[in-house]
Amino acid sequence: MKGLTAILKKELADHFASYRFAILFALIAMVSLITAYMVGIRIREAEGQLKPQFVFLMLFTEPAAMFSLVQFVAFFGPLVGLILGFDSINRERNEGTLSKLLAQPIYRDVVINAKFLAGVVLIGVMLLSIVLVITGLGLILVGIVPGIEEIGRIFVYLIISIVYIAFWLGVAILFSIVFRSTATSALASLAVWIFFSFFVTIGASILANTLASDAELNPQSAARRVELVKYVVLASPMELYSDATATVIDPLRKSTRSTLPVGPLEAISMTRFSGVVMPHLISLLAITVVCFALSYIVFMRQEIRSL
Repeated sequence: MKGLTAILKKELADHFASYRFAILFALIAMVSLITAYMVGIRIREAEGQLKPQFVFLMLFTEPAAMFSLVQFVAFFGPLVGLILGFDSINRERNEGTLSKLLAQPIYRDVVINAKFLAGVVLIGVMLLSIVLVITGLGLILVGIVPGIEEIGRIFVYLIISIVYIAFWLGVAILFSIVFRSTATSALASLAVWIFFSFFVTIGASILANTLASDAELNPQSAARRVELVKYVVLASPMELYSDATATVIDPLRKSTRSTLPVGPLEAISMTRFSGVVMPHLISLLAITVVCFALSYIVFMRQEIRSL
């Protein structure tokens, strides 16, 4: 598209030069490095008690003081997308720069596409940088080079994480188009994050208890209750992401919901989780595309004089 590259470079330059990005990246990098360092020290102290093929992935899966790196990205990763996109449109609209931009020989869809792509590129750069730094820190602390299996799992984990945060970026951009006030769009984005983070799980438990109140007396009813909770909470993007990454990055799991122990050779096989993770990844991709499509449609239908 005409002008896409120019606007994309401009958006990336604005992001990289902003204090918001510097503070956000510094905060995430600091928490990630501290978590990985604590886990690395713990692994080094337990040297000889761990199997080599499991050690490197423990930098991502083992909790430090409060949470693991995977848990940190699952819970706080959406805030990255929301912070990057909550004022992407309405800020320029309020400052009057959007109307000037659209007065140029640039198609309107180029603007929304470039802003979303710039956010995705920024998210990818942030996550890739943190993963590479943690990998280097792990090599220094643990002294074990990751194998092909572990590198493959980390790569898949990185892709899923980018898609997951890109969904929340799309949510933030949608609200920045719908609402003129940046404060309102920020509050609406946070409200969606809080709803999917907390209330979906609580609502699933209440619904399951209501429909299967005799679960304690009837084993079949208890099993139905567990299945019901599982399917209801999958409506949350956070649950989709957590299930997918738990299976990818944890060698001891062969499915997203398995509670049965498995052997090492079965657990670390890439083919064991591919059929389980793909539905979750496709679901995340689908809701991300739908969210951005809504943003695209709303933005394209707005009157130019209202911008």
